[in-house]
Amino acid sequence: MPTDDSVLVGQAAVIANLGLRLPTPAVVSSVGLGARRTVIENGRTVERYPASYMPEDTLAGHIRFALRYEPTDLAVFAAAFGTTGAGAAVEAWVKSEPTGAYARRAWFLYEWLTGHKLDTQDAGTVGYVDALDPTLHITARGIPSRRHKVNDNILGRPGFAPTVRRTPRLAAFQVEDLAAEARAIVAGCNPAVLARAVNYLYTKETKSSFEIEHETATGQRAERFVAALRAAKSFEPTDPRSLVALQNVIVDQRYAAEGFRDFQNFVGETVGGYREIVHFICPRPEDVQPLMTAWAQMAERLKGGAADPVAAATLVAFGFVLIHPFEDGNGRIHRFLIHQVLTAEGFTPPDVLFPVSAAIVRDLKSYDAVLETFSAAIRPFIDWRWTAEHEIEVDNDTANLYRYFDATPLAEYLYAKVAETIRKDLREELDFVAVYDAAMSAAREIIDMPDRRASLFVRLCLQNGGRLAKAKRDLFKEITGKELAALQNAIQAVMAGRQGDDQAPE
Repeated sequence: MPTDDSVLVGQAAVIANLGLRLPTPAVVSSVGLGARRTVIENGRTVERYPASYMPEDTLAGHIRFALRYEPTDLAVFAAAFGTTGAGAAVEAWVKSEPTGAYARRAWFLYEWLTGHKLDTQDAGTVGYVDALDPTLHITARGIPSRRHKVNDNILGRPGFAPTVRRTPRLAAFQVEDLAAEARAIVAGCNPAVLARAVNYLYTKETKSSFEIEHETATGQRAERFVAALRAAKSFEPTDPRSLVALQNVIVDQRYAAEGFRDFQNFVGETVGGYREIVHFICPRPEDVQPLMTAWAQMAERLKGGAADPVAAATLVAFGFVLIHPFEDGNGRIHRFLIHQVLTAEGFTPPDVLFPVSAAIVRDLKSYDAVLETFSAAIRPFIDWRWTAEHEIEVDNDTANLYRYFDATPLAEYLYAKVAETIRKDLREELDFVAVYDAAMSAAREIIDMPDRRASLFVRLCLQNGGRLAKAKRDLFKEITGKELAALQNAIQAVMAGRQGDDQAPE
């Protein structure tokens, strides 16, 4: 927030003027003395404008400024449009400027967010404008609204529509074309090698996803989760029955749900003195069904290439876990949904899986930190208390905090993890299988060992730079010193050849 004598304008001014209980927008604007400049204050972007930019100090004036210069925070618009007199103010604005681009965008957003139709004539002969400025936002394929002559390019639907700002980091990821990079990695790969590598990646993803929850994926639970991942492309996330069935598959059967939760839930931990530290308060039970219905509508909206696939996966997967519709299994379903969207949208090469959970588990602090960007932002605006039964009860209406939020940090995080898993996990596993197969073949040219023995020998050598560690020598007493030297030389030659391939110019 500005610390000098400048005056808040735009969405921050709407919050202040109306006393809205909302997180501060990611971008705050102010008007004051001096030249136009951008300042980073306490990790937040403050855009400072000279006095000539000062808008009329009314709801319409600040909304016009916001639509012209700021990334749109739908939570601000939804809350402002729900206040007394907001509809009349927008209606008067539209009637005074029936063809104005900003008036029509405000009009569209009012009716889209509130579901109330204003007493205005449909827009006449005028060109279409976008609801969200595509230079400031990641947007969806436009749906024309003839009434307003506005293209609805919002990523969500009324009732659930997080926004993603078009940041330099996200723009850079999009230019890199990670989907094409992944396709290039698997192109020309021996089909047998690829199949075995992918089989391992499914297992790796399953183990990592459970590990994030401090659980171990074993036996039938692990097999069921792998089977679910393999069928991700045909999974229908918009069907509540599919979500319940998936939850039943991946949790202990004692905690299998029959539907979405009807009780208050929270995420926390118990510390000394049996004190409970609350990290995240989930939506109220009465809000879960409406939120999940709107979430499903958003997921449907984002299908079929309607938006950037990683942004779509972010909103579907993180949106789900923030609603937290089940008592158990939310995190694993959330990570499953990342794969489901990326696979269904053709971002992932056919029959391949990116083990995103493996990238997450390597740095759990950053995962917790990105989730905290949401939970910390809404926490001050939730009025809650402990009941006599030591349960949490929320006393105020919080639904909009979960419906409309800035998902930009989540999208940046997911893009980074997808890039990491393509460049590390996918590439390394393909390389390992190729080297392993070549090393096995080379070893068998020297000694025709049984499969189990040959596999153990090769794996131990590969783990130790191509040599059998002295501590492991007694495991292979039947191999002579001369044979051992020959085997090690052969395996080292395979490894050196692979490294040469990796370093060869393209």
